[in-house]
Amino acid sequence: MLFALVYAVVCWLSDRWLPRTASDRALAIELLALRHEVRVLRRQVQRPRWRPADRLVLAALSRCVPRAEWSRFPVRPETLLRWPREVVRWKWAAFGRRRRPGRPPLAPEARALILRLARENAARGYQRIRGELLKLGHPVAATTIRAVLRRHRGPPAPRRAGLAWPAFLRAHARGLLACDVFGVETVRLQTLYVRFFLEVQTRRVFIAGCTAHPTGEWVAQQARNLCWDLEREGLRPTLLLRDRDAKFTPAFDAVFAGQGARAIRTPVRAPRANAYAERWVRTVREDCLAWCLVLGERHLRQVLREYASHYNRRRPRRALGLRPPLPRGQPRRTAGEVVRHDRLGGVVHEYERAAA
Repeated sequence: MLFALVYAVVCWLSDRWLPRTASDRALAIELLALRHEVRVLRRQVQRPRWRPADRLVLAALSRCVPRAEWSRFPVRPETLLRWPREVVRWKWAAFGRRRRPGRPPLAPEARALILRLARENAARGYQRIRGELLKLGHPVAATTIRAVLRRHRGPPAPRRAGLAWPAFLRAHARGLLACDVFGVETVRLQTLYVRFFLEVQTRRVFIAGCTAHPTGEWVAQQARNLCWDLEREGLRPTLLLRDRDAKFTPAFDAVFAGQGARAIRTPVRAPRANAYAERWVRTVREDCLAWCLVLGERHLRQVLREYASHYNRRRPRRALGLRPPLPRGQPRRTAGEVVRHDRLGGVVHEYERAAA
């Protein structure tokens, strides 16, 4: 009953307030309906998403009414003022992209050359690199070179001039001999220690010996045996790379000092400093020892001797252009059947063409 009374009062007030003419009355009713619909939508949506076309219509309509009447719009007056400014900003931003003001961008080829010259010439500063670029047809300022190196976290020349271990090993590979030791577990749970030497330039490996009780005297004797083998083959190393094991006694260093080789100790806990020897340990484990059951010291010595022969004469090395350390001349394409030879009981296979 109360709701019907309230409804009757609202209808009477609306009829008295609305215009009398039919056209004005229809417009007023439509306006009231739209305003009520906007209020309902605002209760449901916290923040409407305006498209560029919607913003354009509202901004254009705001120009047709005084600023005091802007409160009728569903957006704030500050928002209406910001929209035209954004359009102007987009205009000038697009104009700037077309115009490309300032310095021209650095060519990718010049950037790559800067990084390459800095990497390959650690002692050269910005001016030296700039001089090389000028000879190659790239006029680049020294400040640009500095910015490129800083962006790629390249230090200045004095800090880049330090000789890293990989660069040291490559520079002295011709006369460098690396040595190391690794352990092998037998089927009887006995640990055997293998001492080997590696010629860095050719990747040729020398198995010095294996024992269950390595001592300083044993290590020194293996060094003497190796020096005799190297002298018989006409090899004279100038540097010996070794770790800081206590078994490397002064007698061990004196053996190589008598052959004109200076011993260099690797830094503490830095296996990458002796990377070539460490890599060979992984190779022999994966190719050979992981597929064999070692019975004892004598058996291990035979296995390593045969694998070293295969490694030095038959196994391709990626660092040597996929050729073995001691190749048998240039490969030739000849007719004939490809024959497989099994070594270590079939663990390792070697292939060659049968003689015609």
